[in-house]
Amino acid sequence: MKSRWWRSYAKQYWDLAGGVSVRTKIFGIVLGSTILLSLGFTIQVQNTQRNLLEQKSQEQGQSIARDVAARATDLILVHDFYSLHQLLAETQNNYQDVRYVFITSPEGEVLAHTFGSGFPFDLASVNNVLPDNFHRTVKLSTDEGAVWDVAVPIFEGKAGIVRVGISDQSVQATMARLTSQLLLTMLGVLALSLIAASFLTWILTRPILDLVGATRSVARGDFSLRVRRWANDEIGDLAAAFNQMTIELGKTDLIRNEREQLRRKLLEGIIDAQEEERKRIARELHDSTSQSLTSLMVSLRNAEIICDEPDLQVQVADMRSVVRNTLNEVHNIAINLRPEALDDLGLEAALTRFVKDWQRSNQIPTDLMIHLGEERLPESVEITLYRIVQESLTNVSRHARASNVSVVIEKRAGDIIAVIEDDGVGISGKHYQNNGHLGLIGIEERAQLLGGQLTIETDLNKGTSVFVSIPLKIRETIT
Repeated sequence: MKSRWWRSYAKQYWDLAGGVSVRTKIFGIVLGSTILLSLGFTIQVQNTQRNLLEQKSQEQGQSIARDVAARATDLILVHDFYSLHQLLAETQNNYQDVRYVFITSPEGEVLAHTFGSGFPFDLASVNNVLPDNFHRTVKLSTDEGAVWDVAVPIFEGKAGIVRVGISDQSVQATMARLTSQLLLTMLGVLALSLIAASFLTWILTRPILDLVGATRSVARGDFSLRVRRWANDEIGDLAAAFNQMTIELGKTDLIRNEREQLRRKLLEGIIDAQEEERKRIARELHDSTSQSLTSLMVSLRNAEIICDEPDLQVQVADMRSVVRNTLNEVHNIAINLRPEALDDLGLEAALTRFVKDWQRSNQIPTDLMIHLGEERLPESVEITLYRIVQESLTNVSRHARASNVSVVIEKRAGDIIAVIEDDGVGISGKHYQNNGHLGLIGIEERAQLLGGQLTIETDLNKGTSVFVSIPLKIRETIT
């Protein structure tokens, strides 16, 4: 459980750190390191200086106490307490850190002190020194701060004990001054760190930003941009490698464009040849085969009239029916190959007739809406849209098992939009790869030849929508 919590926390931190820019990261690293080092240095200096100052205060208290002890010995022995008081007052006046000085007898009686308002008797018992010791120091806490209480025996303790209280106010004042100086120094270091961080981020991020801009240009298909090599470091090597990559990509893109142009020309030639062959075969079927079948029907009709035998008349009538059906099938084949209405009357008339015949043949309700204006489209656009609708409806009749179909063709913002929708079973992968004589791949290739785009939206058991968009202006410029 703890491990999972830790991983979640680490992931959140990593996401937060990874979401900021490189510039921010560098600033954070430099400033964070500077602040941590400055704080560590400040704390270390403060501790060291405080220890030195406190040690110096203690040594000063010991020195003062020994001096008082040496000078007070004779005064105590001759019971000159007035001079003893004068000695203690003089000592306190000469040293600003001395809070108090007093002397006790070997029995603990206070012989002299510097407390003008009265001696605090509880102070006498907080520190005591043995006769064989040179001194004893105790740290006391008061309302005005800490006090180092130093006890030194007088004449090996036979004449009493001198006690000196050294205040740490000078230590605190010195530490305050030192801390302010260290803080000022740290602010100066931070300012220098900001300047260094700015320079460092400029050095590091400038080539990275150049690489980002160049990468975006490459993503847009522009391989001509080259990145400047700012330094002979790893980033410089990356810039050189990137430039070499763009050179190779440019060569590859040039080869790809040449191949794509060749492929487009070849595909366009194949489709044009296919349409021309369709047109020729449709014309042959209409002009030759249809006329021959019509002549054959006339001959069979004449034979039926002049024939006297009933059985033979029935056979001739059946033959006429077969020829009539064959003539209709030839006519339908010729229309599917190349409808005359497409060349003579335009796309709207040809599609209207085709959709009407398709609806009657497949018994599927079909809505057709065409909004193209009065001006006819280029021939290549008309035949492409006609084949797209033709193949889409053929797919519906073969695979969709639809109940309703709608076909919409209109001009929209300089584009020709064709939408064929049905409520059938949808398109599976195998039908996309192989669904007839053209197939959806063929539709896509036809659209791409005109600079268009094919989009298919399908959902199993809910139907299929085929969207084709052809930029009319681009196509007219190309033509």
